[in-house]
Amino acid sequence: MTRPVNKKKIFSVLAGIGVLLLAWLTGTSLAAALFLLILAFYLKYRRNNIQKFSLLNFSFLYVLIFSASYLMVKHGIPVYYVPFAIGPMLAMLLFNSLELSLLLNLACGVTVSAFSSDSFTVLLLFLISGSLASILVRGARRRTTIIASGLVIGCAQVVTLIFIDQLWLGVPSRYTALFLNGLASGAIVLAILPVFEYLFGTVTNISLLELADFNHPLLQRMIQEAPGTYHRSLVVGNLSESACRAIGCNALLARVGAYYHDIGKLHKPEYFSENQDISASKHDKLAPTMSKLIIMNHVKEGAELAAKYRLSPALADFILQHHGNSLVYYFYRRALEELEDDHEVKEEGFRYPGPKPNTKETAIVLLADSAEAATRALKDCAPAKIEELVHKVINNKFIDGQLDECDLTLKDLEKISAVFIRILSGIYHARVGYPEGSISENNHKKSAKENSHPSDKDKKGNS
Repeated sequence: MTRPVNKKKIFSVLAGIGVLLLAWLTGTSLAAALFLLILAFYLKYRRNNIQKFSLLNFSFLYVLIFSASYLMVKHGIPVYYVPFAIGPMLAMLLFNSLELSLLLNLACGVTVSAFSSDSFTVLLLFLISGSLASILVRGARRRTTIIASGLVIGCAQVVTLIFIDQLWLGVPSRYTALFLNGLASGAIVLAILPVFEYLFGTVTNISLLELADFNHPLLQRMIQEAPGTYHRSLVVGNLSESACRAIGCNALLARVGAYYHDIGKLHKPEYFSENQDISASKHDKLAPTMSKLIIMNHVKEGAELAAKYRLSPALADFILQHHGNSLVYYFYRRALEELEDDHEVKEEGFRYPGPKPNTKETAIVLLADSAEAATRALKDCAPAKIEELVHKVINNKFIDGQLDECDLTLKDLEKISAVFIRILSGIYHARVGYPEGSISENNHKKSAKENSHPSDKDKKGNS
């Protein structure tokens, strides 16, 4: 019996040969090539622990920076014009990982300095500029942050060269080149960032804030056509954002993902409870099998709308995964109640197609969506009842296997449930009933006071 071909091992061997061939063609030392191989194995080992990370995307970004630097140096362009900060900036914004940004900076610094005539200066400029760039643009939400970072990096590069020259200002043009280099790095990153977002299928904080604008066409449609779903999505977004902050993952991504997770309900908004008339439901006259098809179809419709409006794949994941393959329980129970003797109702036919959430953010939106829906249906919204219900919802999702493919721990789930309980208790808390006639009595007292005689006031003042 022949063993199956391990494609991953073949790819790893070919990648190693490719790195050695690239080193030989560019004149880079074999020591630098060996360093790249070690770095590749490290990244492969760490891949599952770093969110939004693809080894292919990382390698592509490295090859672009390395090739541009190599061509500039080989064509006689002074090394001071090499854009040291572009790679780390892009890595930090695209992968949202300081570790990946610093590793890319280190890889570029070691390999580019290996074929440079002044290797020490190049390596030092790469390390200082790239490390500073990674820190400055970390969590950036405004484009001005990137421009300001370029300005600071330009100044830092000038100071670095002054110290390398031991405070001897010999050739002023080098310092000018380094300062302009830093400014240009920020401007170039701003210009090419949307291209890399499209190529890598990711979304940065800057783009997320643009998508969070309520003037977006999809959100405007929800306000007009499905106002109940729109306001419910805002609540789910707030729950998800707060829960993500509690466990240290991408809160902005979860909030914006929650805004768009139910856009598929725009197809038939009147069939969903938050948009229905209280006195009647569209499902009362439908068979359970037909109702569950309409309900489950909102995931497919949402994915089609996301493609039509060119939403990022990162947001499309929230649409596809916010129910996982969970059971449409209400209509499944209705089908069982209406079951005849010669028929059978299979549970699999009443489950969403999936996939299950594969990131912490999509899993949190799934939990927030379920917890909010269950709490909204409560008749008694006492804090104790909400606490009991939230724990029940999260436990059921855990037991049903909906959280199997994400990295949420039991400790994370405890923090998430605490956040949900606090916010939902504040939203759905019981109101104090006002006694009838209190408003009219207050108005009567107010008018009596205004019409009181001045002499009465004098008597009160003298008494």
